[in-house]
Amino acid sequence: MWSLLRRNPDYRRLFLAQVVSFAGDWFATVALVGLVIDRTGSDIAATLVWVAAMLPAFVVTPLAGPMADRYDRKRIMVVCSLLQVGAAALFFLASSNWIGFGFLAQGLIAGLSAFFGPASGAALPNLVDPEDLPVALAATGMVWGAMLAVGSALGAVVASRFGRNTAFAVDAVSFAVAGALIASIRRNTRHAESSAVGVRMRPIRDTIEGLRYARSNPVVSSLLLAKAGGGLGTGVVGLLAVLAKRAFDAGDGGVGLLLMARGLGVLFGPVFMRKAVRVGLHAVMTMCGVGVLVYGVGYLALPLVPVLGVALVVVFLAHLGGGTQWACVGYGIQVSAPDDVRGRLVATDFALLTLTSSISLVTGGVASTLWGPRVAIAILGAVETTVGIVYLWRTRAIRHRVRDAHIAAPSHLDERVVEATAV
Repeated sequence: MWSLLRRNPDYRRLFLAQVVSFAGDWFATVALVGLVIDRTGSDIAATLVWVAAMLPAFVVTPLAGPMADRYDRKRIMVVCSLLQVGAAALFFLASSNWIGFGFLAQGLIAGLSAFFGPASGAALPNLVDPEDLPVALAATGMVWGAMLAVGSALGAVVASRFGRNTAFAVDAVSFAVAGALIASIRRNTRHAESSAVGVRMRPIRDTIEGLRYARSNPVVSSLLLAKAGGGLGTGVVGLLAVLAKRAFDAGDGGVGLLLMARGLGVLFGPVFMRKAVRVGLHAVMTMCGVGVLVYGVGYLALPLVPVLGVALVVVFLAHLGGGTQWACVGYGIQVSAPDDVRGRLVATDFALLTLTSSISLVTGGVASTLWGPRVAIAILGAVETTVGIVYLWRTRAIRHRVRDAHIAAPSHLDERVVEATAV
């Protein structure tokens, strides 16, 4: 990774922009979750913070995906970053006024991120050489996890010592810095010969076109469904703050520590993706299912943990599996989809995840209100374990065909791998 960052200044700028932006996001999230729990005392309200951070992506997908395929991706990322500065300013109103301003800020930032994400994801293969793509994807996943860990821990410290408004200010500044870094990228963020360039955007039809491509490519469709299924266990994340404050009586500091443990797991997850890449795409798909299983089993175990210290270890291991699955799905889509449809597939991936995650978060909040956070977490852990088992069982034939094609033509970018999986 360090070699790639030294050799490729454009990727380095995108990487640093993500470092700054992700860190700022987690500063704000820790502060907002603490504010909502203190102000409302509601488990459901706490989980709705995470819904506000996810559901808008599902709503804007018919626009976000086609835009990433039709227009200048760098410009999209810069404009979104600058608009997020204004959205973050609404956090300050939530501190002393209606708490709904905090949810509005979170939702606007998430909606803009839904445009940023497909643009950056689709641009990545054009910013690095093909042989560097696995490293770049792993590094992107690792920086999200690292900033979740660092940003959550520092955000908890800053919010506790200097006030939540300081954490919100850091978030606003981070978007401005990220926009400036992305504006300095020089390499083209899309293929000049892409058939989508200059074509009038038709949001609904373009989205359907992307879904049709996914349906025609069994590798892509199975990975999209794996990510969507993985989202059904995301409700546990919304309950970590409730667990820290209620079960462990640890306050904002405990929230930050549990989110830090989550981030460290996500940080190291892509390491297993890179090991699978060396074996072949079939191994990447298998590792995806294994990651979901590890995540589910981890959260089945968490309700049995009596103290915060042990909980940190369990959450880390669970998200080691979750981070592996996330990285494997991202890599599989990147190497299996052409440039002119890649933005829509990245957007679809994120939209399906946010939809199922939002359902899981609301379900988890209701279950926690009725039976407590430990029971709710156990239920969601069981759901995720089931998803992992079903995915591995249902994709075994596809993985075998991909493996056989890889043995015959050992290149993960070889079109014959995709052709061999056609049904």
